[in-house]
Amino acid sequence: MTVEATTERVLRLLALLQRRPSWTAAEIAAELRVTDRSVRRDVQRLRALGYPVHAAASVGGGYRLGAGTRLPPLLLDDEEAIATAVSLRLASGGTVAGAQEAALRALAKLDQVLPARLRAEVRAVHAATETLVGPGIEIDAELLVTLARACRDAVRVRFRYAGRDGAESERTVEPVRMVTTGRRWYLMAWDVDRGDWRTFRLDRMRQTTATTWRFRAREHPDPVAHVRRAVAEAPYRHLARVRVHAPSDALRALVPPQVGRVEDGRDGWCVLVVGGDDLDWLALHVARLGFEAEVLEPAELRQALARLARRLAAMAGPAIA
Repeated sequence: MTVEATTERVLRLLALLQRRPSWTAAEIAAELRVTDRSVRRDVQRLRALGYPVHAAASVGGGYRLGAGTRLPPLLLDDEEAIATAVSLRLASGGTVAGAQEAALRALAKLDQVLPARLRAEVRAVHAATETLVGPGIEIDAELLVTLARACRDAVRVRFRYAGRDGAESERTVEPVRMVTTGRRWYLMAWDVDRGDWRTFRLDRMRQTTATTWRFRAREHPDPVAHVRRAVAEAPYRHLARVRVHAPSDALRALVPPQVGRVEDGRDGWCVLVVGGDDLDWLALHVARLGFEAEVLEPAELRQALARLARRLAAMAGPAIA
C-alpha cells in the first residue's frame, strides 16, 4: 500500500474517532475495510502524531479520542470548517477581551488551509452579513474560563461585587450557568450568605477566585428565564405592566430580553413587563412600540404618558385643516 493511501486511511480513522465517543476495533475495521491489525497500526500512527487515542478494556477492544497535554491538529469536514470560520469572524468583533485578536489569528490559520471553494463560501457569507448590535462591555477571557470551570466542577466562587450604587461587597456563590444577551454577560448562582438565587453582571465582578469547596447541585430555576426576569425587573425603581394589543411574538421582536419581559395573553393582547428608573423614559418606550396599549400599573406611568402627549402635541403645532 502506498504512503498516500495509508495517510488517507489514518485521516479517515481520525474523522471516525471525532465523530462519536468510542468505537470497537471491529467497527473501525468494518468502516475502513481493513484488518484489526491495520487498525492497531493506524492507532499507533495517530499517537505518534500527538493524538491521545485511548484503548478501552472491553470485549472486542475499543478506542476513544481523549484530551492530551497539547492540542493536535483538528480534522474538520466542509460544514464544520465553514461554521468555524464564520464563528471566528463574528468573535473577532465580540465582547470578550482579548478574544478579538485570538479569533483573528485562528481565522488566519484556518483561511490559509481552507480549499478555495470553501474560502469563497466563507467570504460570501461574511460579505453578505452585517452585525446590527451596539457596542458591548468587554469581559476578561480569564474570568469566563474561571467561571465556566467552576460551573462544570461544582465549586464555590468568591469575588467582590459592585452594586448599582458602586458600593462593593464580598460574595460567595455556587455558580450554575453564565448567560449572555449579546451586549452583557451574567452569572446565575446561589448566593451562600443570602440564601437565594442571584444574578451577577460579570463586568462588576472583581478579584474572582474559584475555591476548592465543592457543592452538591441543587434544583434551580431556568437560568435564561431567571436572568431575563432579573435584568428586566429587579434593578429598577419603577416596574410597569402594560397590556398591549399585539401578538406576543411580534412584541418580543421589538423588546430585547434585557429590556423587558413579554407575557402571553388572549384575544390578540399580551402583557409587557418593563422596568426603569425614569417614568418619562418608560412612557417614551411604551409609546414608540406603535401598538394600542393600556397601562395596568403604576398609575404614575399614565401621568407620564399624558405629559408626553402634551409635549408631542405642542411640538406638532396647530392641526392643519
